[in-house]
Formats: sequence, C-alpha cells, structure tokens
Amino acid sequence: MSHSKTFDLAAVEPEEGAPAPDRLISGDPRFTTWNVEEAEGGIYAGVWQSTPGKWRIVYDEWEYFHILEGYSVVTEDGGEPVHLRVGDRLVLRPGFNGTWEVLETTRKDYVIRI
Repeated sequence: MSHSKTFDLAAVEPEEGAPAPDRLISGDPRFTTWNVEEAEGGIYAGVWQSTPGKWRIVYDEWEYFHILEGYSVVTEDGGEPVHLRVGDRLVLRPGFNGTWEVLETTRKDYVIRI
C-alpha cells in the first residue's frame, strides 16, 4: 500500500452544489467540488470552486484552505472582513459563524477534519 496519493482533477468526477436557500444572501453562487481524498477519522481533501455570490457559513468542522484563483471575502460575525486572493491561506475552526462572499470566481484546495 502506498502512503502517498497523486491526483489529476480531470480524472475526478466533480460534485455540483449551491448554498442552502436559507443561507443565501445575494447572487446565484454555484459550487463545484472535486473530493480527492476521504480518510478514516473524518478527514477530507480536495478542490472547491464557487461563482460569485454571498451566503452565511457555519463551521462545525476544522478547515485549512489555500486560494488558487479568484477573490473572496470571509467575515466572522462581529469581526473584520478577511480578503482572500491567490496565495492566501486560512484556517476556519469549529464554531466559526459568518459570511463568505465570492467577488471573482474562487478556487481553493482544502483539508477538512470533522
């Protein structure tokens, strides 16, 4: 068994989605997610992309991500906006509540631990 994994997004079947209607604030954002790893213990890794729009986010999980393309703003309730552009990285911890606004179609790679 190999302890590493390479992947080609072209070979991964993407999942399509959108924010839940009760969380949508503006726009018509559409998500595309390429899940490339699901490991024991609730660990997930992949690439996510969204078209412009704004919605509420609530995190029960821990997520690290790195922006690959685009421009987004993540704002925690009662906090300052965090502007995310290519090369930026962020960790969202369980209990984070706020908004995600995609201003330019954004693509990120991520690792999530539930």
